[in-house]
Amino acid sequence: METSLLKIGQVASESNLSVKTIRYYEELGLLSSVLQRGENAYRLFYPTVFNRLAFIKRAQSLGLSLKEIQEILVVHDQGNLPCGVVKNRLLSKLEEIKQQIEALELLKSELQGILSGWQDKPSPEKITRTICPNIQ
Repeated sequence: METSLLKIGQVASESNLSVKTIRYYEELGLLSSVLQRGENAYRLFYPTVFNRLAFIKRAQSLGLSLKEIQEILVVHDQGNLPCGVVKNRLLSKLEEIKQQIEALELLKSELQGILSGWQDKPSPEKITRTICPNIQ
């Protein structure tokens, strides 16, 4: 069985992640189900680590935090399909993005309004009362 276990350098090389990243994921508990320690205390990974790392990378690319990913992996490690949890997390992300877009649209309108009335040479009276009369 031991021959099928992989050292951290092999995992890093094949997953295109740094050894430091894999150690960090381990510290967070994201890799506990695919890891064991050898007699020499080396980290030894089961080949299923690649599926787990691919999931982590994909979930991060969709905006999930490592804490959220850990919660999903706990459900998976308990033998349950975590798709419902994933869906709820993604719905929350989508709502956050919608709110950010609305806030950015409002900021964009405000900036366009300021720039449309911009005065390169404001009156001396305005200059003495403010730092930049165009935005105050």
